[in-house]
Amino acid sequence: MKSSINKFFVALTGALVFMSVAAFSQVDSKSAEKAYKLMEQTSDILAYHGDYSATISLLIQKPGKADRSLKYKVFQRTEKDLMTIVQLFPEADKGNGYLRDGDNIWAYDPISRKYTHSSLKDALGESDLNIDDVDQTSEDWRKNYTVEKFEEGVLGKHAVYIVTLTAKTSKPAYAKSVYYIRKDVPLTLKEEDYSGSGRLMRTVLLPKYAKVPAGYVPTQIILRDELNKGENTQEVITDLTFDKLPDSIFTKAYLEGLN
Repeated sequence: MKSSINKFFVALTGALVFMSVAAFSQVDSKSAEKAYKLMEQTSDILAYHGDYSATISLLIQKPGKADRSLKYKVFQRTEKDLMTIVQLFPEADKGNGYLRDGDNIWAYDPISRKYTHSSLKDALGESDLNIDDVDQTSEDWRKNYTVEKFEEGVLGKHAVYIVTLTAKTSKPAYAKSVYYIRKDVPLTLKEEDYSGSGRLMRTVLLPKYAKVPAGYVPTQIILRDELNKGENTQEVITDLTFDKLPDSIFTKAYLEGLN
């Protein structure tokens, strides 16, 4: 599995050919508006609107260590910023959870039965996946980011727009992110996340999407830790439902009642 992920990453990265026909050192207002609308389209085209639930399986790979598997159940009501995450595997960590209500995020420990304040920037287990990556609330691109560059290029077999955004609030997990978005359908194929000093921290690849009645869903995501070479997290999303969820799921009592 590890070698296939690395080969996929190398092939995809090697196929990136920049054809910058619309690059700007300082983006003009027309290009910035086009970039913002494109980012909003990447959110709108996804199926995560209203209530949904899904199972997230993570495969964590680190050099010199055995592969580790994690599994979580996610419930979310996107229009009200409500989210519940419950760990299903491994058995020793079963019942660990997170609860989001607006800007308030708590981590739950079923052994102590106590809550501690958490953050969207916190990682799930020892993976490269942040809570923010799981959260499907529509991003307020205009409020949280400034458009630094708007370019065109090719990624693999796809013509793409390349949008570079810099954070202007504390909400984004990274100071700068670069998104590679298909031209024909506004789906993000790749994301690069940078620190404030300009160092590449993480690369995210989204090679597989599924079309459902409500929109598109990325079913496989590969996250590469650029600070610790050879560390990868592969995320697979299954068991998607878009039915109305009971209000009780988004409460502390729900997490406490699971154990």
